[in-house]
Amino acid sequence: MNQFLSCFKVAKPVIGVIHTKGTDDADMLRRAKEEIRIYKENGVDSFLVETYFGTYYQVEKVLDYVAGADLGMPYGVNCLNVDAMGFELAMKFDCDYLQLDSVVGHVKPRDEDSLDAFFKLYRERCRAYVIGGVRFKYQPVLSERTVEEDLKIAMTRCDAICVTQDATGQETSTDKIVQFRNGIGDFPLIIGAGLTPQNVAEKLALGDGAIVGSFFKDNYQDNGDVCPAHVAEMMDAVRRFREKL
Repeated sequence: MNQFLSCFKVAKPVIGVIHTKGTDDADMLRRAKEEIRIYKENGVDSFLVETYFGTYYQVEKVLDYVAGADLGMPYGVNCLNVDAMGFELAMKFDCDYLQLDSVVGHVKPRDEDSLDAFFKLYRERCRAYVIGGVRFKYQPVLSERTVEEDLKIAMTRCDAICVTQDATGQETSTDKIVQFRNGIGDFPLIIGAGLTPQNVAEKLALGDGAIVGSFFKDNYQDNGDVCPAHVAEMMDAVRRFREKL
């Protein structure tokens, strides 16, 4: 039985992104701690630490702080472009989950067996759940299979599937979410981009949770600073939706 959603204390969890922005290691860590504090105080359910603006070693510093802080929140990691090191970080810092931007369809057909062996190797070693992207933003599509066929394969490689449109912050279309939902049934589906207070009800009625980055920023873009008012606005909308479930 898939237990990914058991990580969270509520239905339809929202995961806030820590983009590891900063002018140096000290500034990056200070920012990350402040972002985590804002997320926690405003009811965000979990956070994901990414090598988005920062480096592998900077993400290590954030996770080292998190692992020793007893924050009472599930947390995850995404080591962009080097999936093996995401698994390594998840194991080293006891992450609840890790995100991989693509788990199928982004390699040439001849390399699919290698990719399958990679997942079998690391999933035997790593207890963390895996959120896996399919037809994910910025990822190449080299598959010769249909989306539906790749979704079936993805379900054997991860514990939740993440759906996005084509760019960071861009709203994930309802049509694409419906396509993925129809393809995976009740398997966990996470909306990975473009959630807003205005579309919460529409999107989370179809998905099982969401990852939010850009909306939480003061300029609604990935390069901004986390804004408490934006976080509060989003989580108020999520709470109102949850009350109707």
